Amino acid sequence: METAQLSRDAAPEAVQPAKWPVLTVIAIGAAIGAAGRYGVDVLLPAGERGFPLGTFLVNVVGCLLIGALAGVLCQPAAHPLLRPFVAVGLLGGFTTFSTYTVEAVTLALRGETATALGYLLATVVAALVAVEAGLVLSRWSAHRRLRTAWLENRRRGGAP
Repeated sequence: METAQLSRDAAPEAVQPAKWPVLTVIAIGAAIGAAGRYGVDVLLPAGERGFPLGTFLVNVVGCLLIGALAGVLCQPAAHPLLRPFVAVGLLGGFTTFSTYTVEAVTLALRGETATALGYLLATVVAALVAVEAGLVLSRWSAHRRLRTAWLENRRRGGAP
């Protein structure tokens, strides 16, 4: 039984979109997001004890933004590099699941079990609420733009 082989002329890019532009925009977005994340750490440093507010806010804000931008990022008219840049790079570099889990474990190991559990639960609930709020905000904004355009068209005498 023979196996199909690609000729030497066939490059992976012929089958899939070029990866270097995607990797480049992800790297640039991640660098910007990580710098923003560091800025939050400078403004709200994690203390020796207590609730890690900086990481909590970064993750919740990141979830709000991904929810708000989901409609824009997934539209067919959107530039193909926009989603990798914003969702994977920028917001991926800004938010941090690993720090969230390390901080929760650290709190638990220091005997702050209630704070650790509260942090774990509060982050998950707030992140889910933030994504939904972002989606609602995005839909509301899109509806408002469409309604404004429709009213403007009617004002000019256009068809309903």
